[in-house]
This record gives sequence, C-alpha cells and structure tokens, in this order.
Amino acid sequence: MNKKYDIIAVGMGPGAIFMAYELIKKNSGKKILLIEQGKRVENRNCPIEKIGKCVKCKPFCNITSGFSGAGAFSDGKLSLYNEEDDDIYVGGELHKYIGVDKTKRLIDYTDQIYLDFGADKKLEGIQYKEEVSKIKKKAKKESLNLIDIPIRHLGTEKAHELYGKIEKYLEENGVDLMFETIVDDLIIEDGNCKGVKIKPSKEIENEDYKLEEILASKVVVAVGRKGANWLVDMCDKYKIKTTAGSVDIGIRYELPDEIMKDINKYMYEGKIIGRPWPFNDKVRTFCQNPSGFVSSEVYDHNLTLVNGHSYKDKKSTNTNLAILVSHNFTYPFNKPIDYGRNVAKNLNELGNGNVVVQRLGDINRGKRTWQEELDKNSVEPTLKSAVPGDITFAIGYRTMTDILQFIKQVDKVVEGFANPDNLLYGPEIKFYSNKLDIDEKFETSIKGLYSIGDGGGMTRGLMMASCSGVQMARNLLEN
Repeated sequence: MNKKYDIIAVGMGPGAIFMAYELIKKNSGKKILLIEQGKRVENRNCPIEKIGKCVKCKPFCNITSGFSGAGAFSDGKLSLYNEEDDDIYVGGELHKYIGVDKTKRLIDYTDQIYLDFGADKKLEGIQYKEEVSKIKKKAKKESLNLIDIPIRHLGTEKAHELYGKIEKYLEENGVDLMFETIVDDLIIEDGNCKGVKIKPSKEIENEDYKLEEILASKVVVAVGRKGANWLVDMCDKYKIKTTAGSVDIGIRYELPDEIMKDINKYMYEGKIIGRPWPFNDKVRTFCQNPSGFVSSEVYDHNLTLVNGHSYKDKKSTNTNLAILVSHNFTYPFNKPIDYGRNVAKNLNELGNGNVVVQRLGDINRGKRTWQEELDKNSVEPTLKSAVPGDITFAIGYRTMTDILQFIKQVDKVVEGFANPDNLLYGPEIKFYSNKLDIDEKFETSIKGLYSIGDGGGMTRGLMMASCSGVQMARNLLEN
C-alpha cells in the first residue's frame, strides 16, 4: 500500500466509487485510494435472513457499511427526471451547485454507467401518464404533492451483482481499495488537508492503537448518512464551516399491495409530500417497496433502525414505505443528530434492542400492540424480529401527530391507506451531518478537503450521490 496518493476518498458509497470510475474513464493518471470501514460487496450479508433476528454484527452492520454503501442494500432504486421538469425534485441539492440542465445531463450519463454494468433497461413510471395525472389531481385537492419521475429499479439482490462488477473494474484499473479500515482522523495543517489517519475496524474500541498516516493532495469525504456523526466530530474539531442541518424522523409503514396497487402499477414509487395540520411540518414518503420486505439495520452506538427493500425475484404481498418528518432546529438547540439518536435509543429500549411494530388501529385507540393481536392481524409483518409495542412512548407528540395526520390525508387519495391493520415500525431515521459549506468545486473551508454525497448534506439517494461522484472527479481534473 502506498503512503502518498493524489486522491483519497473516505467511504466507498456511490459517491466515492463513481468518482473513481470517472477518473479512470478520463485517463487521469491519478493515484487513488478509497477507504471503507466495512467489507467487500461480495462479503456483505445479513444474518437476519437466515436466523430471523438481528445479531448486531461487529464491528459494523453489513447492511449499512461496505462497498456501495447503505443505500444499495435497501432496495436499489435510481430516481431520474422528466424532460419537461424545470427543476430537480428528488435527490437533494446537487443542482443548486451545477444547475438544473447540467444535472439532467449528469443523470443521463450516470444512468448509462449503471446500464453498462447490468442495470435493468426497464423504466418504471413512464407508461401511464394519464392515470398518474388523475392521481396527482386527486392528491392536490388534499393539499398533497405527488411527484412522479421515472425509476430504474435495480432490486436488492441485483444491486449486489452490479456493484460487484464495479468493484472489480476499479481494482483492475489501478484504484486501491482499503476495506475494514477506519479513518480515525484527518491530517489538517495550517488550514490545509494533507491526508488521513487510519486503523483497522476491529480496533475501533482500542483508543491506544497507533494510527497510520496516509498522505494525499486531495481528500474527498464521501461517508454517507452512516458517517454523519463522524463528520460532525471532524467539523467541530477542525472548525470546518457548516450551516444548520436537519434530521428526518419517522416510521416504516407496511400495508397490503392491494391498497397500493394503482401507485405500484403506474409509478412503482409514489413520492408524496404534505404539510399536515396543525404544525405545517414537511412530511414525505420515501423508499416505497412494492411486494417488498421491511428490514432492520444497525448504526453507530449500536442503534437499530428500520428500513425496507424489494427484490427482483422474491416477493411478499405487502408494500412498505417510509413516512418521514423533517426536523430543523433553531437557537439555542442545534444538534439534530443527537436528537434523532435519542429518539432511536428510546425506541430500542422499548423493543429490547429491536425495531418496534404497532398496528395503526391500536395507536388510534391509545393502546400498545400485543403479540397475540399481531398474530391475528390481516397485515402480516415481513420483519419477523420486530417487537410489538407502543412507538408513541418514544416518538414526540409533534412528530407523531404529523405522521398520523399525513396518513389520514393520504387515505383520501389512496383508499385503505389508513386501515387500522396497517403496521408502523420504528424508528426510521435519516441522519445527515450539519450541511458542509462548499464552493462550486465542492471544496470545504479547509483547502484540499472536499465533500460529496448524502453525509455532508448535498444529496439524498443512490442516483444523486452517484452523480455527485462523477462531478467531483470532473472538478478535481479542472483544478
């Protein structure tokens, strides 16, 4: 392993790996190192599928850490755009740095890379424009915004194969990949980033372990949501400029495919946004999985969160989706990650370290859900390790009110969305670092230190994180 590189990326999610890919395609000749705390993609597997419960893999969860990042193992959906759109409605704020038209072309370019590596050529959500328009009008009457954009569905198992091909391509073309390694610290001298300090992931608890230094001309932080907490620590330590961040707190909602059949058929994923009474907070659906499965994943501090995915071949009879409430705090409190972590910790305590599940009808009746009630419920939970209980003990009144009011709103558009047998799993939380202040080249206030992807607040989702990596490569080559 070299001790000096042109470019080091912290993390091996879509942002980092597409940056490396683009540098190869541009014949940059750069010496590139990607560092990842998790495993190679072919070694990532979740024991819960075999033994039926989360064993909290050490030192890191195989779902949230490893080559291709957490998003690829939740479902593998690539959100595109409609040609007539005058804005980018899904995926974060990349277009605010490079413009809408340039972002569209970047999505086209990145999508073709996915196709070249084996993504399904079929696009969801483009065949039924008239039917979608009717649903959108119905939603608008209920003060809801239904966003319809083309979706390319990789599928959880197919995503593994595709990213495995990219992993092999990077190595065959001279990119160094360092797995099961923690970037414990950055090397910052006189306002310049000079490299990173690392140690093996297995030594995470060993504070006396001697760190190894690797130098680089440029360091790109691409840690994703999994690394948001680490990024906050680095920003605090080195006074890296940020603006107030946010945290999305909510639940994973599971209901029969039959209820969601129109949206599933016409759109595959319907992204619904509302601002329900009385708080007017932004509430949105996210990561809809037709005939999918609810899953659990473990983050830092041993927090167990809920997620969802769907396969290309393996199917259930339920649809699951996230319902998330955006939380933005003001003076004197501005610690969104800490707030979200406390919500998750309390719910984990209620579930004895597991995800908690509750029937909507029980919440409306002001009672917890018991196992015998869950056994007789018409909606059978797909996450077998979830513990029946009462999520309202841990999710705040304002957040819970937002979620329940939103469900009632959507029920007027999608009949049965508020059926009492539908299931709420908690917690589903999307952590983001305080948003890093970056310039048009994605450089932070520390010279030589750059930020891309979800962790630093630029993007949300696989496609846009991948696009940010491609653009990062182009920015670096212009310097």
